[in-house]
Amino acid sequence: MAVRRGEKRRGRLFLVEVLDRGDDRQARVGYTVTKKVGNAVVRNRVRRRLKEAVRTHAADDMAQGSDYVIVGREEVLSAPFGLLKAELSRRLRAQR
Repeated sequence: MAVRRGEKRRGRLFLVEVLDRGDDRQARVGYTVTKKVGNAVVRNRVRRRLKEAVRTHAADDMAQGSDYVIVGREEVLSAPFGLLKAELSRRLRAQR
């Protein structure tokens, strides 16, 4: 929960919370999807799409020594995957 003290990068599809740990170890990422988004099936679909976008495209955009928490919104399900990857990459690269 320490990441909540860090920087918040808001977007239409998700919120990214970033905290610089002050070391040069590998970046860590966590995913949160609240019950406001829907039932467990919907929340898991949102989480899976976000994880796949990070794995295939955005992992290289994460800064060393940082913790990231991606808070997904329901709009993640209806967005084209290309848009999701681009938006995620843009939010992760912001203000490095």
